[in-house]
Amino acid sequence: MNELEQLLLNGKKKLAILIDPEKTHTIEKLKGLIEKINILSPAFIFVGGSTVSEEHLDACIRLIKNNSSVPIIIFPGSQTQVHELADGILFLSLISGRNPDYLIGHQVKSAHIIKKMNLEVIPTGYILIDGEKNSSVAYVSQTTPIPNDQNNIAVQTAIAGEMLGLKTIFMDAGSGAYKSIPTEMIAEVKQNISIPLIIGGGIKSIEEVENAYSAGADIVVIGNKIEKDIDFLLDLKSYLKA
Repeated sequence: MNELEQLLLNGKKKLAILIDPEKTHTIEKLKGLIEKINILSPAFIFVGGSTVSEEHLDACIRLIKNNSSVPIIIFPGSQTQVHELADGILFLSLISGRNPDYLIGHQVKSAHIIKKMNLEVIPTGYILIDGEKNSSVAYVSQTTPIPNDQNNIAVQTAIAGEMLGLKTIFMDAGSGAYKSIPTEMIAEVKQNISIPLIIGGGIKSIEEVENAYSAGADIVVIGNKIEKDIDFLLDLKSYLKA
């Protein structure tokens, strides 16, 4: 078992901060963000986005690597989003959709590159949930999210992902979602799988973070909120310390 996989499976609740290189805009802004992330000291920094270019990804990962010791995990939006300096990659399969490119196509195109880079790979079942906003993920992947009141569909999809041998399930309401994933859905999915559950999208408050953990999330991902309110990282630090 590899280092990141061991960290995923150690049973502790974890926090990941998602950085979309296209939304940090300047080196100064990214450096300021990294400084506050270092104070928070989350388990992971996820890097990626639906439309991130290779150049933006490269610059972002290099800057993080030079200024932080937090493990970097790529959260790829396409086969071009790979980097040798990252610590690992979520090898995503969009199992809630039926677009073959995002089920297996991009993975086939990037597999040989990832293998040469010797990146630690975390096979991940990616499930898109309706966050009551048309997300960039849904648009780019041409995927219809699972309705946020259809718990049974989410549960069946997550079970199928585990049966396929995936090592974790990532349920995401999408960047900038108006509504985070309902706690009832999180709880039902967690009760029916034995692999780690990652929850992201639309989480805007400490209460929502706590609710996701209480419902069964193993990792909570915060992204869009800190793009608008970087000091939320300090609120998270106080919450985790308490």
